[in-house]
Amino acid sequence: MSDVLAGPAPCSGDRTAPPSVTVVVCAYTLDRWEDLVAGLAALRTQTRPAEEVLLVVDHAPDLLDLARTALGPGTTVLENVFERGLSGARNTGAAAAAGDVVLFLDDDARPDADWVAAGVAAYADTDVVGTGGSAVPVWDSPGRPDWFPEAFLWVVGCSYEGLPGDGAAIRNPIGASMGFRRADLLAAGGFTSGIGRVGRHPVGCEETELSIRVRRRRSSARIVHTTTAVVHHRVRRDRATVGYFLRRCFWEGWSKAVVAAAVGPQDALSSERSYATRVLPRAVLRGVASTARGRGSAGLQQAAAVVAGFATTAVGYGYGLLSRSTGTGAGRG
Repeated sequence: MSDVLAGPAPCSGDRTAPPSVTVVVCAYTLDRWEDLVAGLAALRTQTRPAEEVLLVVDHAPDLLDLARTALGPGTTVLENVFERGLSGARNTGAAAAAGDVVLFLDDDARPDADWVAAGVAAYADTDVVGTGGSAVPVWDSPGRPDWFPEAFLWVVGCSYEGLPGDGAAIRNPIGASMGFRRADLLAAGGFTSGIGRVGRHPVGCEETELSIRVRRRRSSARIVHTTTAVVHHRVRRDRATVGYFLRRCFWEGWSKAVVAAAVGPQDALSSERSYATRVLPRAVLRGVASTARGRGSAGLQQAAAVVAGFATTAVGYGYGLLSRSTGTGAGRG
């Protein structure tokens, strides 16, 4: 993590007053320009507007030049000043933010009109240090594959089967729609580089590792699920394939091993235990039963995908433990 972000928390002001909000959007490629523009436009029509919107461009000069010339007032364009990758871009935004609360939005996600209002409401409780909203998949044509199970929508960065209800405490948010008190985020040192997505490998879990560190700073700290803070997250056709599904599962397992080494397996795998023992078995049984009742083969395909996804994630976790012990890693690709 960046030394710039380490150290004592800055003063966060009067926590009895409504918090000010900065929205940080991170982008790295011209391929998502139309989605990025649509998301920024949606931020300008919020029922409760953010005090500022920061677009952080991650080491992409062409995108940086276009954003600075094409985007109108209301969006401040910054260049990632830290290491290449999503963690560095988010840290750049958090360091520059003026708001008490920093809400993060993906560059291919479009927020509902009340996303900011819903995302910031939970911070009326001074023990709330972070929030996680809902991410609804928007599939490119021809749509969601029949074999793709609800329990694995995290593979494409969306809300998945098994998440708790509104207001419930969660270990970590989904990155496409999340927020943190800026003071707590900076005091914890920000996002750790080397965990989040960089290069060709679909790694992740930087939100998990940060959330654990943020909550550890004080015993009463909570991160809560704000289901009414909704974004619509685009899922491109190349992510609706079996190949991507299995690759993402593998590198999720690898990422979990990295997080376990950093914060300990008890916290790193706390949510995964109930997910693996309750959510996944139900998903398999439901899929098999659906096919057995003559409702087509989709249920059986989804059951098979759940088994394959779990097994591949476990293999990735084992590989991650091995790579940590031997000093190898995912590389930058």
